Amino acid sequence: MMNGRIDLRSDTVTMPTEEMRKAMYEAAVGDDVYGDDPTVNELEKKAAEMFNKEAALFVPSGTMSNQLALFVHVKRAEEVILPDRCHIVEHEAGAASVISGAQLRCIQVNKGEMPLDVVERSIRKNPEDIHSPRTALITYENADSDGMVRSIEYMKNVKALAEKYNLPVHIDGARIFNAVEVLGVDVKDLAPYYDTISVCLSKGLCAPIGTVLIGSKKFIDEARRKRKILGGGMRQAGILAAPGLIALTKMSKRLKEDHENAKYLCERMKEIKGIDVFENLTQINMVFFKLNGFKLNSDELVSYLEEKNIIINGEDNGIMRFVTHYYVTKEDIDTLVDIMKAI
Repeated sequence: MMNGRIDLRSDTVTMPTEEMRKAMYEAAVGDDVYGDDPTVNELEKKAAEMFNKEAALFVPSGTMSNQLALFVHVKRAEEVILPDRCHIVEHEAGAASVISGAQLRCIQVNKGEMPLDVVERSIRKNPEDIHSPRTALITYENADSDGMVRSIEYMKNVKALAEKYNLPVHIDGARIFNAVEVLGVDVKDLAPYYDTISVCLSKGLCAPIGTVLIGSKKFIDEARRKRKILGGGMRQAGILAAPGLIALTKMSKRLKEDHENAKYLCERMKEIKGIDVFENLTQINMVFFKLNGFKLNSDELVSYLEEKNIIINGEDNGIMRFVTHYYVTKEDIDTLVDIMKAI
Protein backbone atom coordinates (compact mmCIF):
# COMPACT_ATOMS: atom_id res chain seq x y z
CA MET A 1 0.00 0.00 0.00
CA MET A 2 1.23 3.50 -0.87
CA ASN A 3 -0.24 6.74 0.42
CA GLY A 4 -3.22 4.84 1.79
CA ARG A 5 -4.02 3.28 -1.59
CA ILE A 6 -3.47 -0.12 -3.14
CA ASP A 7 -2.14 0.54 -6.64
CA LEU A 8 -2.19 -2.44 -8.99
CA ARG A 9 -1.93 -0.58 -12.31
CA SER A 10 1.76 -1.35 -12.90
CA ASP A 11 5.11 -1.73 -11.17
CA THR A 12 5.97 1.67 -12.66
CA VAL A 13 4.01 3.28 -9.80
CA THR A 14 6.58 2.26 -7.16
CA MET A 15 8.21 5.00 -5.12
CA PRO A 16 11.80 5.15 -3.83
CA THR A 17 12.40 3.40 -0.52
CA GLU A 18 13.58 5.28 2.55
CA GLU A 19 17.06 3.87 1.95
CA MET A 20 17.00 5.32 -1.56
CA ARG A 21 15.84 8.72 -0.34
CA LYS A 22 18.69 8.82 2.16
CA ALA A 23 21.17 7.79 -0.54
CA MET A 24 19.89 10.57 -2.80
CA TYR A 25 20.40 13.13 -0.04
CA GLU A 26 23.93 11.97 0.67
CA ALA A 27 25.07 11.27 -2.91
CA ALA A 28 28.43 12.57 -4.05
CA VAL A 29 27.89 14.47 -7.30
CA GLY A 30 29.76 16.10 -10.15
CA ASP A 31 29.15 17.10 -13.76
CA ASP A 32 28.27 13.87 -15.54
CA VAL A 33 28.64 15.40 -19.02
CA TYR A 34 32.30 15.94 -18.11
CA GLY A 35 32.38 12.43 -16.65
CA ASP A 36 32.92 13.89 -13.18
CA ASP A 37 29.94 12.48 -11.27
CA PRO A 38 31.37 9.73 -9.04
CA THR A 39 28.00 8.16 -8.25
CA VAL A 40 26.99 7.92 -11.90
CA ASN A 41 30.41 6.47 -12.71
CA GLU A 42 29.97 3.88 -9.97
CA LEU A 43 26.52 2.95 -11.24
CA GLU A 44 27.73 2.53 -14.81
CA LYS A 45 30.73 0.48 -13.74
CA LYS A 46 28.60 -1.74 -11.52
CA ALA A 47 26.01 -2.30 -14.25
CA ALA A 48 28.64 -3.29 -16.81
CA GLU A 49 30.24 -5.72 -14.34
CA MET A 50 26.90 -7.28 -13.37
CA PHE A 51 25.99 -7.93 -17.00
CA ASN A 52 29.48 -8.98 -18.05
CA LYS A 53 29.86 -6.25 -20.67
CA GLU A 54 32.50 -3.57 -21.17
CA ALA A 55 30.55 -0.39 -20.43
CA ALA A 56 27.22 1.16 -19.49
CA LEU A 57 25.45 4.50 -19.81
CA PHE A 58 22.93 6.03 -17.40
CA VAL A 59 19.92 7.60 -19.15
CA PRO A 60 16.64 9.06 -17.90
CA SER A 61 14.24 6.48 -19.33
CA GLY A 62 13.77 3.12 -20.99
CA THR A 63 12.44 4.81 -24.11
CA MET A 64 15.61 6.88 -24.44
CA SER A 65 17.73 3.78 -23.83
CA ASN A 66 15.98 1.74 -26.52
CA GLN A 67 16.03 4.62 -28.97
CA LEU A 68 19.73 5.21 -28.34
CA ALA A 69 20.33 1.55 -29.15
CA LEU A 70 18.56 1.99 -32.47
CA PHE A 71 20.29 5.34 -33.05
CA VAL A 72 23.70 3.67 -32.74
CA HIS A 73 23.01 0.30 -34.36
CA VAL A 74 20.88 1.50 -37.29
CA LYS A 75 21.51 3.97 -40.11
CA ARG A 76 18.63 5.93 -41.64
CA ALA A 77 16.36 3.81 -43.88
CA GLU A 78 17.80 0.56 -42.50
CA GLU A 79 15.47 -2.01 -41.01
CA VAL A 80 14.92 -3.38 -37.52
CA ILE A 81 13.28 -6.78 -37.01
CA LEU A 82 11.20 -6.88 -33.83
CA PRO A 83 7.96 -8.24 -32.28
CA ASP A 84 4.75 -6.53 -33.37
CA ARG A 85 3.64 -5.85 -29.79
CA CYS A 86 6.94 -4.81 -28.22
CA HIS A 87 7.51 -1.56 -26.33
CA ILE A 88 9.49 0.06 -29.17
CA VAL A 89 6.54 -0.45 -31.52
CA GLU A 90 3.61 0.24 -29.20
CA HIS A 91 4.76 2.59 -26.45
CA GLU A 92 7.55 4.85 -27.73
CA ALA A 93 5.42 7.25 -29.78
CA GLY A 94 6.94 6.31 -33.14
CA ALA A 95 10.32 7.60 -31.99
CA ALA A 96 12.32 5.33 -34.31
CA SER A 97 10.92 7.12 -37.34
CA VAL A 98 12.03 10.48 -35.95
CA ILE A 99 15.33 9.71 -34.23
CA SER A 100 17.11 6.97 -36.16
CA GLY A 101 14.97 6.99 -39.29
CA ALA A 102 14.67 3.22 -38.98
CA GLN A 103 12.09 1.10 -40.71
CA LEU A 104 10.42 -1.37 -38.34
CA ARG A 105 9.69 -4.82 -39.67
CA CYS A 106 7.18 -6.18 -37.17
CA ILE A 107 6.87 -9.94 -36.67
CA GLN A 108 3.70 -11.40 -35.21
CA VAL A 109 4.56 -13.25 -32.02
CA ASN A 110 3.53 -16.70 -30.85
CA LYS A 111 3.34 -16.86 -27.04
CA GLY A 112 5.50 -13.76 -26.89
CA GLU A 113 8.22 -15.05 -29.23
CA MET A 114 8.97 -14.25 -32.86
CA PRO A 115 9.02 -17.51 -34.84
CA LEU A 116 12.64 -17.89 -35.88
CA ASP A 117 11.83 -19.16 -39.36
CA VAL A 118 9.80 -15.99 -39.95
CA VAL A 119 12.66 -13.86 -38.57
CA GLU A 120 15.11 -15.52 -40.95
CA ARG A 121 12.82 -15.04 -43.93
CA SER A 122 12.48 -11.38 -42.98
CA ILE A 123 16.22 -10.69 -42.99
CA ARG A 124 17.24 -8.90 -46.19
CA LYS A 125 19.76 -11.33 -47.64
CA ASN A 126 21.25 -9.01 -50.28
CA PRO A 127 22.43 -5.71 -48.79
CA GLU A 128 23.35 -4.49 -52.28
CA ASP A 129 19.78 -4.75 -53.57
CA ILE A 130 18.87 -1.14 -54.26
CA HIS A 131 15.15 -1.88 -53.96
CA SER A 132 15.17 -3.04 -50.34
CA PRO A 133 16.26 -1.62 -47.00
CA ARG A 134 19.22 -3.29 -45.32
CA THR A 135 18.53 -5.29 -42.18
CA ALA A 136 20.57 -3.71 -39.35
CA LEU A 137 19.28 -5.10 -36.03
CA ILE A 138 17.16 -7.73 -34.31
CA THR A 139 15.56 -6.69 -31.03
CA TYR A 140 12.99 -8.08 -28.59
CA GLU A 141 11.88 -7.90 -24.96
CA ASN A 142 13.25 -10.41 -22.46
CA ALA A 143 10.11 -10.23 -20.31
CA ASP A 144 7.20 -8.44 -21.92
CA SER A 145 4.12 -6.60 -20.75
CA ASP A 146 2.12 -9.78 -21.37
CA GLY A 147 3.98 -11.36 -18.47
CA MET A 148 5.92 -13.90 -20.54
CA VAL A 149 9.66 -14.59 -20.23
CA ARG A 150 11.88 -15.55 -23.14
CA SER A 151 13.60 -18.89 -22.61
CA ILE A 152 17.38 -19.23 -22.65
CA GLU A 153 17.07 -21.57 -25.62
CA TYR A 154 15.15 -18.91 -27.53
CA MET A 155 17.77 -16.29 -26.69
CA LYS A 156 20.54 -18.62 -27.88
CA ASN A 157 18.74 -19.30 -31.13
CA VAL A 158 18.06 -15.62 -31.86
CA LYS A 159 21.71 -14.77 -31.27
CA ALA A 160 22.90 -17.66 -33.46
CA LEU A 161 20.61 -16.53 -36.24
CA ALA A 162 21.80 -12.93 -35.93
CA GLU A 163 25.43 -14.01 -36.06
CA LYS A 164 24.73 -16.05 -39.20
CA TYR A 165 23.86 -12.78 -40.95
CA ASN A 166 26.34 -10.58 -39.03
CA LEU A 167 23.60 -8.67 -37.21
CA PRO A 168 23.64 -7.28 -33.66
CA VAL A 169 20.95 -8.15 -31.09
CA HIS A 170 19.49 -5.59 -28.69
CA ILE A 171 17.31 -6.66 -25.77
CA ASP A 172 14.77 -4.42 -24.11
CA GLY A 173 15.48 -5.79 -20.65
CA ALA A 174 13.14 -3.51 -18.74
CA ARG A 175 12.24 -6.44 -16.47
CA ILE A 176 15.40 -8.51 -16.94
CA PHE A 177 15.69 -9.20 -13.20
CA ASN A 178 12.14 -10.57 -13.17
CA ALA A 179 13.14 -12.79 -16.08
CA VAL A 180 16.25 -14.23 -14.45
CA GLU A 181 14.26 -14.96 -11.29
CA VAL A 182 11.99 -17.14 -13.41
CA LEU A 183 14.86 -18.67 -15.39
CA GLY A 184 16.92 -19.42 -12.28
CA VAL A 185 20.12 -17.89 -13.65
CA ASP A 186 22.31 -14.84 -13.03
CA VAL A 187 22.15 -11.90 -15.43
CA LYS A 188 25.80 -12.62 -16.29
CA ASP A 189 24.74 -15.97 -17.74
CA LEU A 190 22.68 -14.26 -20.44
CA ALA A 191 25.48 -11.96 -21.65
CA PRO A 192 26.52 -14.15 -24.62
CA TYR A 193 23.04 -13.92 -26.15
CA TYR A 194 22.89 -10.20 -26.96
CA ASP A 195 25.15 -7.30 -27.89
CA THR A 196 23.33 -4.54 -26.03
CA ILE A 197 20.65 -4.40 -23.37
CA SER A 198 18.46 -1.75 -21.77
CA VAL A 199 17.89 -2.30 -18.03
CA CYS A 200 15.22 -0.35 -16.15
CA LEU A 201 16.06 0.76 -12.60
CA SER A 202 12.53 1.81 -11.68
CA LYS A 203 9.49 -0.47 -12.04
CA GLY A 204 9.90 -3.34 -9.56
CA LEU A 205 13.32 -2.06 -8.47
CA CYS A 206 11.75 1.15 -7.05
CA ALA A 207 14.30 3.73 -8.23
CA PRO A 208 12.48 6.98 -9.04
CA ILE A 209 13.98 7.33 -12.52
CA GLY A 210 16.53 5.89 -14.87
CA THR A 211 17.74 3.09 -17.09
CA VAL A 212 21.20 1.79 -17.94
CA LEU A 213 22.15 0.94 -21.51
CA ILE A 214 24.87 -1.72 -21.54
CA GLY A 215 27.21 -2.98 -24.25
CA SER A 216 30.73 -2.72 -25.65
CA LYS A 217 32.91 0.31 -24.93
CA LYS A 218 32.77 1.35 -28.58
CA PHE A 219 28.98 1.15 -28.59
CA ILE A 220 28.61 3.07 -25.32
CA ASP A 221 31.04 5.79 -26.43
CA GLU A 222 28.84 6.45 -29.44
CA ALA A 223 25.67 6.16 -27.36
CA ARG A 224 27.06 8.78 -24.96
CA ARG A 225 27.54 11.19 -27.85
CA LYS A 226 24.05 10.52 -29.16
CA ARG A 227 22.56 10.80 -25.66
CA LYS A 228 23.76 14.41 -25.82
CA ILE A 229 21.95 14.88 -29.14
CA LEU A 230 18.72 13.69 -27.51
CA GLY A 231 19.13 16.09 -24.59
CA GLY A 232 19.94 13.28 -22.17
CA GLY A 233 23.26 14.68 -20.96
CA MET A 234 22.64 15.37 -17.27
CA ARG A 235 24.81 17.35 -14.86
CA GLN A 236 24.80 16.44 -11.15
CA ALA A 237 22.95 13.22 -11.84
CA GLY A 238 24.41 11.35 -8.87
CA ILE A 239 21.27 12.10 -6.86
CA LEU A 240 19.42 9.90 -9.38
CA ALA A 241 22.16 7.32 -9.80
CA ALA A 242 22.34 6.68 -6.03
CA PRO A 243 18.93 4.96 -5.81
CA GLY A 244 19.82 3.20 -9.07
CA LEU A 245 22.76 1.55 -7.32
CA ILE A 246 20.45 0.28 -4.59
CA ALA A 247 18.03 -0.92 -7.26
CA LEU A 248 20.75 -2.94 -8.97
CA THR A 249 22.48 -4.38 -5.94
CA LYS A 250 19.64 -4.87 -3.47
CA MET A 251 16.14 -4.51 -4.91
CA SER A 252 16.92 -6.82 -7.83
CA LYS A 253 17.32 -9.66 -5.32
CA ARG A 254 13.82 -9.40 -3.80
CA LEU A 255 11.61 -9.84 -6.89
CA LYS A 256 10.77 -13.42 -5.93
CA GLU A 257 8.41 -11.93 -3.35
CA ASP A 258 6.50 -10.03 -6.05
CA HIS A 259 6.23 -13.19 -8.16
CA GLU A 260 4.94 -15.19 -5.20
CA ASN A 261 2.37 -12.49 -4.45
CA ALA A 262 1.23 -12.58 -8.08
CA LYS A 263 0.73 -16.34 -7.86
CA TYR A 264 -1.16 -15.87 -4.59
CA LEU A 265 -3.34 -13.21 -6.22
CA CYS A 266 -3.95 -15.53 -9.18
CA GLU A 267 -5.14 -18.33 -6.88
CA ARG A 268 -7.35 -16.03 -4.82
CA MET A 269 -8.96 -14.48 -7.88
CA LYS A 270 -10.15 -17.92 -8.95
CA GLU A 271 -12.56 -17.65 -5.99
CA ILE A 272 -14.36 -14.71 -7.61
CA LYS A 273 -17.41 -15.53 -9.71
CA GLY A 274 -17.56 -14.02 -13.18
CA ILE A 275 -13.80 -13.80 -13.71
CA ASP A 276 -11.56 -15.94 -15.91
CA VAL A 277 -7.92 -15.87 -14.80
CA PHE A 278 -5.13 -16.69 -17.28
CA GLU A 279 -2.98 -18.83 -14.98
CA ASN A 280 -0.47 -19.67 -17.70
CA LEU A 281 0.52 -16.00 -18.05
CA THR A 282 1.49 -15.50 -14.42
CA GLN A 283 5.22 -16.05 -14.90
CA ILE A 284 6.40 -12.84 -13.28
CA ASN A 285 4.57 -10.17 -11.25
CA MET A 286 1.46 -9.89 -13.41
CA VAL A 287 -2.00 -11.47 -13.29
CA PHE A 288 -4.19 -11.33 -16.41
CA PHE A 289 -7.92 -11.96 -16.44
CA LYS A 290 -11.15 -11.13 -18.21
CA LEU A 291 -14.60 -10.39 -16.92
CA ASN A 292 -17.02 -13.13 -17.91
CA GLY A 293 -20.42 -12.63 -16.34
CA PHE A 294 -19.06 -10.35 -13.58
CA LYS A 295 -21.64 -7.93 -12.17
CA LEU A 296 -19.67 -4.82 -13.24
CA ASN A 297 -18.05 -4.03 -16.57
CA SER A 298 -14.44 -2.87 -16.79
CA ASP A 299 -15.11 0.86 -16.42
CA GLU A 300 -17.53 0.29 -13.55
CA LEU A 301 -15.01 -1.93 -11.76
CA VAL A 302 -12.30 0.72 -12.10
CA SER A 303 -14.61 3.36 -10.60
CA TYR A 304 -15.94 1.11 -7.83
CA LEU A 305 -12.49 0.03 -6.66
CA GLU A 306 -11.22 3.61 -6.77
CA GLU A 307 -13.91 4.48 -4.23
CA LYS A 308 -12.34 1.77 -2.04
CA ASN A 309 -8.82 3.27 -2.51
CA ILE A 310 -7.76 0.52 -4.93
CA ILE A 311 -6.36 1.80 -8.23
CA ILE A 312 -6.45 -0.39 -11.36
CA ASN A 313 -6.37 0.03 -15.13
CA GLY A 314 -9.29 -0.75 -17.40
CA GLU A 315 -9.32 -3.47 -20.00
CA ASP A 316 -7.11 -3.64 -23.09
CA ASN A 317 -8.74 -5.63 -25.90
CA GLY A 318 -10.95 -7.29 -23.33
CA ILE A 319 -8.10 -8.29 -21.02
CA MET A 320 -7.36 -6.78 -17.61
CA ARG A 321 -4.13 -6.90 -15.63
CA PHE A 322 -3.09 -6.56 -11.99
CA VAL A 323 0.59 -6.02 -11.20
CA THR A 324 2.24 -6.79 -7.87
CA HIS A 325 5.29 -4.89 -6.61
CA TYR A 326 7.20 -3.82 -3.49
CA TYR A 327 4.21 -1.88 -2.16
CA VAL A 328 1.61 -4.64 -2.61
CA THR A 329 1.32 -7.11 0.28
CA LYS A 330 -0.66 -10.31 0.75
CA GLU A 331 -2.93 -8.34 3.07
CA ASP A 332 -3.59 -5.88 0.23
CA ILE A 333 -4.41 -8.81 -2.05
CA ASP A 334 -6.87 -10.22 0.48
CA THR A 335 -8.52 -6.81 0.75
CA LEU A 336 -8.89 -6.59 -3.03
CA VAL A 337 -10.30 -10.10 -3.40
CA ASP A 338 -12.72 -9.71 -0.52
CA ILE A 339 -14.11 -6.50 -2.04
CA MET A 340 -14.47 -8.10 -5.48
CA LYS A 341 -16.14 -11.18 -4.02
CA ALA A 342 -18.59 -8.95 -2.18
CA ILE A 343 -19.59 -7.33 -5.49
